[in-house]
Amino acid sequence: MKTKKMIYLSLLVAMGIVVSLFENIIPIPLPIPGAKLGLSNIVVLVTIIVFGYKEGLIVAVLKSVVLILVTGSLSSFIFSFVGAMLSSISMILADKYLSKQLSLIGISLIGAFFHNFGQVLVASFILNNIMIFSYLPFLLILGLFTGYFVGIASEMIVSNLKKTIKEGLK
Repeated sequence: MKTKKMIYLSLLVAMGIVVSLFENIIPIPLPIPGAKLGLSNIVVLVTIIVFGYKEGLIVAVLKSVVLILVTGSLSSFIFSFVGAMLSSISMILADKYLSKQLSLIGISLIGAFFHNFGQVLVASFILNNIMIFSYLPFLLILGLFTGYFVGIASEMIVSNLKKTIKEGLK
């Protein structure tokens, strides 16, 4: 991996961590425990589109791993990691196979669905209770709004940065 590319990816990981930490202090005025805006997914989606699939997964993994080191919360790590992996993999597959039919908004919405599904799946295993899936529709409704916003933000960032970053890697 070229040094410049590694620097860009390191900056993206750092941005994802900062956004995640910032997101943890933003109160969501909804009675949905554990609900977040998912803003750090902007960083992952932008990485997938601008740098590639492998790099997007690397950024998602490193963001989750460094967050556990910063916060010390193992339970948050499990939820974050599974959600991030399912979200990243689903966005990669959507981009690979559906990019002609979907905008980044659609790809982001798919990622939001799988992120929420992954977190509820983890909760059902931890609590040993499948009834936790009754919570999923509430998360998915919130995920529609946050996934839409993540998609719009990602489209704006990608359109402005794709050429600039590619030029910088030469």
